Parts: sequence; C-alpha cells; structure tokens
Amino acid sequence: MTDYLGMLRLEGRVALVTGGGGGIGRATAHALAQAGAHVAVSDIDEEAARAVAGEIGHGEGHRLDVADEAQVKAVVAAVIDRHGRIDVLINNAGLGARMPTVDLPTERWRQVLAVNLDGSFFCAREAGRHMLAAGQGAVVNVASIMGLVGNAHYGHIAYHSAKGAIVNFTRALACEWAARGVRVNAVAPTFARTRLTEPLLADEAMAQRLLADTPIGRFAEPEEVAAAILFLASDAAAMITGVTLPVDGGWTAR
Repeated sequence: MTDYLGMLRLEGRVALVTGGGGGIGRATAHALAQAGAHVAVSDIDEEAARAVAGEIGHGEGHRLDVADEAQVKAVVAAVIDRHGRIDVLINNAGLGARMPTVDLPTERWRQVLAVNLDGSFFCAREAGRHMLAAGQGAVVNVASIMGLVGNAHYGHIAYHSAKGAIVNFTRALACEWAARGVRVNAVAPTFARTRLTEPLLADEAMAQRLLADTPIGRFAEPEEVAAAILFLASDAAAMITGVTLPVDGGWTAR
C-alpha cells in the first residue's frame, strides 16, 4: 500500500531557507523541520535566524544577505561542509517598494531586483551545483500573485517585475534541471499577515479593498503558504516541476 503521508516526510534531508527569520520563512522552517529535515535558517538578521533555528530544535542559523554573491557562496559552502549535502532550497528572501513608479528611485529599483531576483539566482546556482552532482533535489521559489497579475490598488513596479521574473526563472530552471533529478517549483502567495505586510494591512480601507478581490474572503496565514512549500519540496510532488502554485484564496482565478 502506498504511504501517502510518508511522501511528505523529509527525514535525512538538509534544507536551506532564505529569509527564514520571520513570516513565511519562519513558518516554512517549522514545516520542513516537522517533516524531519535539518533546516539551515538564513536571514539578513542573524539573531532572528538563530532564534528560529532554536525554535525548531534541530536547525542552525546563518546571516545571509542573498543579494551578496560572496555571502551566498559562503553559506552554501558552510552547509555542505557541515552536512555533506543540500537537498532542499527555499528561495524566500524578498523585498518590496510600494510607491508610484514615477517616484521610485533607481537605487531602490535595483535593490528590489537584487534581493528578489539576483538572490534567487545566486542561491539556486550555488545549491544547484550540489543537487545536480547528487542527482536529486528540490528548489521552491517564493513568487507572488503580483508576479502573475497586475495590481490596481497601488504602485509596486519593482516587486511585480522581480516576481514575474521569478515565475519564468522557475519554468526555465525546471526544464534545464529536470532530466538530472532536480525539481524547481514556486508558490505565489496572496497577502499574508507578516511584518512586511503589516503597514499595508493596517490601513483598514486598503485591507477591505484587497479582501474584495479575494474570493475566499480573508488573508493568508504564513503557515498556509508553508504547507504548500512543504508539499512542493517533498516526494508527494515528485512528478511536479516548473509550476507556480497560487496560494491566494482565489485572487488569480477571478
């Protein structure tokens, strides 16, 4: 008999989560750890990363600015040196810039793309080398509904551009690596209640406008996004690659 629940287990595997110090990253670290993985939690806030590693009990914390290529190489090397493997990469670290396009400074544009897009590339390239050598692995990128649709509520052009790129980055890398045993997928969350969205969702009028565009009628919880990430990272999704899974309460189905 097929052990369907067992397909979600990650015993013996090593996972690296970026932006793991809070929100969706923290919930994902907990989900992967509960499934049996050893989780290397990384964040630009090292104290937050170490705190989450302490919460999950069998993890480790690293300071990591994903936009810094040298730091990415160093953290991936540290994980490999300690464990001899890396099986799962969660590209979660992200940054936004909510403002009208005509007011967006060039440096802020570049910063948003550097964190969201360059960071995902650096991490996938470095971790991917080891996955490809092992002939197995799973990458899950955190995109956004804003990478799938436009947004009439406020200007967010750098974030839209970066997350839209992540969607096709996911497709392209999935095709390139599929025959070598490495799957690449993404999730596209709607608004989840995290530190990053708190200022936006605190605006009651804005919150109601966003909920009006969400058929399920509520915002996501970080744990709901983490559950989708766990599925895509696990053997339960062994035949799935190149997919961006909306976790959006119906936003993109309208």
